[in-house]
Amino acid sequence: MKNLKIILQCNKLLIFLYLLATLYIIIFTIVIKYESKYNGNENNLTGKILSYNINGNKLKINIKAKEEVIVNYYFNSEEELNETKKEITIGKMVDLKGEFSKPKNNTIPNTFNYQKYLYNNQIYYIFNASKINIYGNNNIFEKAKDYLIKRAYNLKNSDYILLLVLGDKALISNEEYNIYKNNGTAHLLAISGMHIAVILLALNFIFKKDNLKKLIIISAILLFFAYITNNSISINRAIYFYILNSINKKFNLKYSSLQILLFTAILIIFINPFAIYDLGFLYSFSVCFGILFYKDKINGNKINTITKVSTVAFLFSLPINCYINYEINLTTILINIIFVPLISYFVFPLAILTFILPLLNPLLDILLSITNILNTFGDKISIFINIPKIPLIFVITMYIFLILMKKNKKWLIINILIIIIFIIKPYLNTNHYIYYLDVGQGDSILIVYPHNKAILIDTGGKIVYSLEDWQKNNKGYNISDNTISFLKSIGINKLEYLILTHGDYDHAGEALNLINNIKIKNVIFNNGEYNNLELDIIKLLKSKKINYYQNLKTINIKNNLIYFLNNKLYNNENDNSILLYSIINNYKFLYMGDAGLDVEENIINNYKINNIDFLKVGHHGSNTSSSIDFINSIKPKYAIISVGENNRYNHPNIETLNNLSLAKIYRTDIDGTIKIKINKNDYKINTYPPY
Repeated sequence: MKNLKIILQCNKLLIFLYLLATLYIIIFTIVIKYESKYNGNENNLTGKILSYNINGNKLKINIKAKEEVIVNYYFNSEEELNETKKEITIGKMVDLKGEFSKPKNNTIPNTFNYQKYLYNNQIYYIFNASKINIYGNNNIFEKAKDYLIKRAYNLKNSDYILLLVLGDKALISNEEYNIYKNNGTAHLLAISGMHIAVILLALNFIFKKDNLKKLIIISAILLFFAYITNNSISINRAIYFYILNSINKKFNLKYSSLQILLFTAILIIFINPFAIYDLGFLYSFSVCFGILFYKDKINGNKINTITKVSTVAFLFSLPINCYINYEINLTTILINIIFVPLISYFVFPLAILTFILPLLNPLLDILLSITNILNTFGDKISIFINIPKIPLIFVITMYIFLILMKKNKKWLIINILIIIIFIIKPYLNTNHYIYYLDVGQGDSILIVYPHNKAILIDTGGKIVYSLEDWQKNNKGYNISDNTISFLKSIGINKLEYLILTHGDYDHAGEALNLINNIKIKNVIFNNGEYNNLELDIIKLLKSKKINYYQNLKTINIKNNLIYFLNNKLYNNENDNSILLYSIINNYKFLYMGDAGLDVEENIINNYKINNIDFLKVGHHGSNTSSSIDFINSIKPKYAIISVGENNRYNHPNIETLNNLSLAKIYRTDIDGTIKIKINKNDYKINTYPPY
C-alpha cells in the first residue's frame, strides 16, 4: 500500500497519463476510421430502447442494435400515439420496419455538422421507421429511469423540470432556450457541476459522518443520477472530480485541485476518447480549469466572489464562443451575477422539490415566470459583438495567453487584439462572394460585396401544412437559424437589402426570424398585392422602423448596379417574382425567382440579355420555367437549381434539365451550398455537399 501511494503521488505519473491520453485520442479518433456494421440497405431493425422522446406526432428513439441507431417515427393517429405512450419504456425491445438514411454534413459552411456530431457519438445511421412493435421487459434500473422521465413529462412545467432535473431539452422551445444561450446563461439550465454541487450540499447534510461508507453511498447516488441524465460529459466531470478529490483527501495523496481536474479529464478520455470533441467537455473543463487556476484571486464578499467567478468563466469560455458561436455578449458577466444565485439557490432546488412534491408547482410557476422575464430583459439589454470564425490555432493561443495573464495583464490585451483583428478582417476583403444557400425546397442567395456589404435574396422557408393539436411540437426550429449563424461566421451582422422575390413561404417564410435576429436596412417586395405573410413582415418592419419598398428599377451597392427586370403585373404570385440582373467584374448573373414561361418571353422581347455566366434557374427547375427558347436566348454557362432533397414536387423536371444540358448544372440537393468567389482576375466555385 505504501509503495502504491508513492507511485500515485509521483508527478511523473500525471505527465505519463497525459501523454498516453493524447496518444489514445490520436489513435482512436483520428488514425482509426470507424464504419457501420450495417450496409444501409436493411429494411428491418431490432434493438433495445436506450432513450426516447415524443414531441407532437414524432417519436425519436435511440436503440442499441448491432450499434447505436437513431430511429424516427411519425404517428398515424392520436390513438396510436397514446397507445405507444403506454407501451414504450427504456430497456424494452423494439422491432422496426423502414429504411436507413445517412446523417447529413452541414451544407451551409460554418454551421452545425450533424453527421460529424453523430460520428463522434459512434452513430452512423438514422432509421426512418414505417412500422414499430414494442415488446419485452426491462431491469430495475431501466424501470426507475423510465419512471422518473415519465413523471417529469406528466408534470406542469414539464419542459423546465425535464431540463433542470433530468438534463433533457426535448420539450423546451428553441426560441426560449436560444434567449438563455444568447445571454450566456444556458449553462445554468444544463445539468452540470453547479447542479452536482447543490445535490452534494443536500447529501452532505443527510450523511454527516465523514467516512469511506459515506463516500461510497454518495458516489453511488451520483452515478445513478448520471445514468438517468444519460451520462452527459459535464455531469461525469463533476462526479468523477468529486470521487477522485475525495480519494485524494482520504488517502492524503496531496494532489492539487488542478491536478485532480486533469486526472478527471484523462479518465473521461480513456472511457470515451471522442469526448474531446464534445462541447460539454470543452466548456466544462476550460471554465473549471480557469476557476481553479485563478482560485487565489477569487475572494471577497459574496457579490465580489460571484463577479470574479463570472468574469473568469466568461474569459475561459470566450475562445470557444468565438470559435463556435461567432459572437460574444458583453453583458454576460452582469447577467450571470443575477442568474447564478437565482438558478443555483432557488430555481434548481425548487424544480427538484416540485419533481418530488408536485403541489409546489404554483411556486415553481411563479419563479420560472420571474426568471423568464429577467431573461427576456437581459436579452434586450445585451450588447453583442460579432466575431467571424477564428482558426483553431488562435483558439489554443488565446488559452495560453489566458494562463499567462495571471502574471501579466498584457496578455489579456493581446487576446483582445486578436479578436479585434478578426473583427476587422472581413472589412478589408475586396473580393465578391455569391452563396446559393441550401435551404431545402426554397431559395436564398447571399451576395457579399467588397468591404463586407451584403444583400440577401429570399430567405427560404418550410411550408407548414395544417396540423391537428396532437401533431404539433414545440421545438420551433427555423431554417434560417443556419443562415444567421453563417452570416455571423463570415462577419456579417447587417444586410443592406433583403430582397423578397415574392411572398410564397419557400422564398419569404424565414423573413420574420431574420428581421428579428439580423440588422436589416431595407426590404424590397415584388409587385402586386401583399399576401398575409408579407403583411406580417411589413408589420414587423414598421415596429422596427425598417424601410421597405416595392417596384424599384435599380439599387446600387459599392458601385455595383442590380437591375430589377420584372415590373409588369401578372395575375399570379410566381410570375410577379422580382427578377434580378447584375454584372460583377464582367461576370453576368441572372436570378429568376419563380417566374414562368410568360415572364421569360417578356425578358426575351424587352431585354438584350445573353451569355449569362450564372443563372439561378426559375421555380426550382420546374417545367413551368426555363423554356428551351429562353435558355437558348440567354445561353447560361452555369445553372444553379435551388431544390430540396426528395421533394414532393419532383423538382427539377427532366425536361428542364435537358433544356440546360449545355450549361454546367449545380443543385443544392446534391451539391449543398454553392459558393462563387470572384476577384479582379478570376472566379472559383466551391460546394458543400450533404454526403
